[in-house]
Formats: sequence, C-alpha cells, structure tokens
Amino acid sequence: MSKIRNIFRGKQKPVTLKPGTDKRQAAGKREVPDGLWDKCPQCKTMIFRKDLQRAHYVCSKCGYHLSVGARERLRQLVDNIERFEEYDAQLTVDNPIGFPEYEAKKERDEKKTHENEAVITGKATINQHAVVLAIMEFGFISGSMGSAVGEKITRAFERAIAEGLPVVTVSSSGGARMQEGIISLMQMQKTAAAVERHSRAGLLYISVLVHPTTAGVYGSFASQGDIVISEPGATVGFAGKAVIEAAVGRRIPPDLQQAETVFKNGFIDVIVHRSELRTTIGKLLQLHNTPVLPEAEINVPTEDEGNAEEPVVAEPTPAEAVQTDADPTPVTKPKKRSTRTSRSYLRRKQD
Repeated sequence: MSKIRNIFRGKQKPVTLKPGTDKRQAAGKREVPDGLWDKCPQCKTMIFRKDLQRAHYVCSKCGYHLSVGARERLRQLVDNIERFEEYDAQLTVDNPIGFPEYEAKKERDEKKTHENEAVITGKATINQHAVVLAIMEFGFISGSMGSAVGEKITRAFERAIAEGLPVVTVSSSGGARMQEGIISLMQMQKTAAAVERHSRAGLLYISVLVHPTTAGVYGSFASQGDIVISEPGATVGFAGKAVIEAAVGRRIPPDLQQAETVFKNGFIDVIVHRSELRTTIGKLLQLHNTPVLPEAEINVPTEDEGNAEEPVVAEPTPAEAVQTDADPTPVTKPKKRSTRTSRSYLRRKQD
C-alpha cells in the first residue's frame, strides 16, 4: 500500500542556497544589537531597556518589579554614587568546611556580578541624611548569608553605633549559606545581636525587603527593623511553601508569603513602589532627626582607605570641637520641655 502511495508523490526537489545566504542572514541579525530589549517575567511584554532603566526596572504595563543588582540598587537610593564610602570591600572567606565545588560557585558568581560577596556595605547620604547601608546581591549564590556576609553586616552596625548614624538595609536572599554549614547559621545570632546594640544606642534602623527575602536572613536582621518596608509583590517569609505544608499537614494559600499578605498581618509597616523608595526613606530619616551631612562634606575614600577595615574618621563638627579633655561628655541638645511642664514653670515664676 505504501508503494502505491509513493507512486503519486512527486520527488522532492533539493533546495539550494545561494552562496553567502548565511552571511547575509547573520548580518541582518546584527542590525539589532543584543541587550536592547527585556521581557517582563509576569506579563511577557517586551520593554526597551533604556525605558526600563528610567522606570527603575519596573514594568510600565503590569507594575512588576524586576530584580536589580546591588550596585544598581545603590545608585537608585543614594544622592551621589561617586561619594559612596564602601566598607570591607575585600572581606571574603575561602571554604571553611571544605564543601565540594564551593570555590567554583563563588568564582562563577563573582564573574557574573562583579562582586566578591553577597552584600555591599558602606556610608552615603539619602536626601542629605548620612546613613550606613547594607545592600544584598541576590545574584551571588542567591544572596545567601555566609560568615563574610554576617561579618560585613555586623561591622556596618558597629560603625553606625560609633558614628551615631542610622542604618538602612536592603535584603534579597534565599537564607543562610548551606556551603558553610553551622558557621552560616551562627551569623543569624551575630547580626541580630548587632541590631540590638544599635537599637539600645537609640539609633534608627530601616529594613527594606525585596523579592525574595526568606529563611535565615528574614529570621535575623531583616525582620528586626524599627521600620520595615517592602516592595510590591515581594516574597517574604521564613520557611518555604513545601516546608510549611509538611508542618501543618494541609495546603496553604498561594499568596501567603506575598508582601501584601504579610503587610495585612502586621509584619510589614508599609509597601512602597520602587520609584518612591528613596523619597520615602528620606522623609523617615528627616522625621527621626537623623544627622544631615551636605554632599560636599562626605568623605571620599582613597584607594588605600577603601580596602582598610577601620572606618574613616570624619572631621569634628563645631559642637564636638568645643569639647575638651576635661569635659568628655558629648554635647547634646537640651530636651524640650513638655507643654504642661512649661506652663507650670511660668505660673510659678509669675507668683
């Protein structure tokens, strides 16, 4: 039967390509360079990359907040990226427990992100308010917190205490770094203790949660902010969905760990669009009377200072310059009397 069908079928003619066809096609593809367009992961809309940069990497059609690197996040928040004073830029760790292929993964992600660890720390200004920053890089081993990350964050809080500055952290992490075993879990307690010391010093801590902030990072310093901010649609929570369902023995709602649900349950103070994040943080710093440092007075670290472990000591303010060795008590503004106390004082004076 198959032979009969083949009788009525015409023989397929070979297709010949003219010389140079592949070259012309390749030349045609090169007319549109790579990297000009990005696709929104949620609505699949193609967006011109420059328009996406101007919109802080937020989809103009559906409002989805795309992931951005730590350096880009830093540029979006601070007044002047060139005057950012980075802390502990060379601080890293090798392979404390000899985990297989750990060094290879670190080298891979270092080439991809141009960072040697999953967090950037340093001092800058936001709306002219001096702050200490710690911004996590999710592209480096999923933003996991190992011993170097925990040490950098702890040192950032300690420097903030020494200089009397608020701290702003931007967390994006999959949790503790499993390649460092129990050493990574110890960073939860260490960073949480640093936050507690900063709080007892009476200083402000603003924690920003972006997609995703989970596990050990959320369970330690990221959830301890005096004010906790989140971007819309971010995944926020401690345990993963599968772990929760195994623990409670039933399915959980798909939006259980979305920022909007966490906000309704009181674990997030405010959800802020990325384009308004810098302005919102600046207003919060102003409301809490944080130090104002004109941009021209920010210390610009030299090449040697940028790699040093000790922070650069700023010049004393006029109020600090008045102090002498005989009077080491810091100069502080007198507390404002309450209205009730002031009125009773005036009545006594009139009598």
